[in-house]
Amino acid sequence: MYRTLTIITFFIFTLSPVKAQSFRIMCYNTENLFDTENNPRTEDDEFLPSGSRRWTKGRYYHKLQQIAKVINAAGEWDTPSIIGLCEVENDSVITHLLTRTPLRHQQYRYCISRTSDRRGINVAMLYQRDKFRYIGHRSVPVKTSRRNDHPIRDILHVWGEIITGDTLDLAICHFPSKYGGEKESEKRRIRAAEVLSQLNDSLMSVRNYPLIIMMGDFNDPPESKSMHIVTGKKFHNLFSRLVGGETKGSHKYQGEWSQLDQIIVNMQMLSSGSRMRVIPESVVNFSAPFLFINDKTWRGKRPHRTYYGFKYEGGYSDHLPVIADFLLSLP
Repeated sequence: MYRTLTIITFFIFTLSPVKAQSFRIMCYNTENLFDTENNPRTEDDEFLPSGSRRWTKGRYYHKLQQIAKVINAAGEWDTPSIIGLCEVENDSVITHLLTRTPLRHQQYRYCISRTSDRRGINVAMLYQRDKFRYIGHRSVPVKTSRRNDHPIRDILHVWGEIITGDTLDLAICHFPSKYGGEKESEKRRIRAAEVLSQLNDSLMSVRNYPLIIMMGDFNDPPESKSMHIVTGKKFHNLFSRLVGGETKGSHKYQGEWSQLDQIIVNMQMLSSGSRMRVIPESVVNFSAPFLFINDKTWRGKRPHRTYYGFKYEGGYSDHLPVIADFLLSLP
């Protein structure tokens, strides 16, 4: 009798229809997530207990709790499967985030870039091992031909296997800021876009079934020249025509919102027949009420920051996280 039941159960399972599993991706610029230790090779003196911002251990650990709170809230019923983080200093801050906050219960693992940024800030990726089987990662350098040019932050390329059996490639980016003027700095963002585009071209040529996601703080809106270089004809910026949400961007500067943080996918993920496909209505700037504070200068609301100028606010970040959900088709 037991043998018969086993055969019937297996027969029903093999004939069951295809199911789908949700897969949430989040990207967040954490706004200067520095530890309190001095690194003599970088310009981190500002974020030391004796520095101009009085970056004490108490403020540092409070910042870690705030970032963990945002991640937990953004996950709703479950924390995101993959999280890209910008403006993290080193392994220590990621280790502390994953072991000294409520995130220690989520079993995240991480990888981080090894960039030559003068301030010492990197990008990192957190992933849940039961949803993303890590295979490898590398820092992709962005080199320029200009002498005495400040180094451009590396792009973090991570690849692993998802439950469909496919390889998922991710690129975590933090393009150069507009410091020094928008026009002058645009050349640096275009150079970063060219390197990212070259990476994508190489992946498209070697993957039998390419699934590629780029995310980060690009310091340019979706309609900019640098972002058009990134997307080309084979990729789609999920935030190019953002519908819904409570804000008109992920970052507010001098009263104006702009969509600096974005998630970009290859066209394959827009197809209803794709084994990993985006859920369009899920694409939002995460705008939980606790992330905002009254904007006394420019009116309305603004992100509740860690520092506003040099005034300590004890908030979260000057950016809002961006989120997108995907469906993974399971046989």
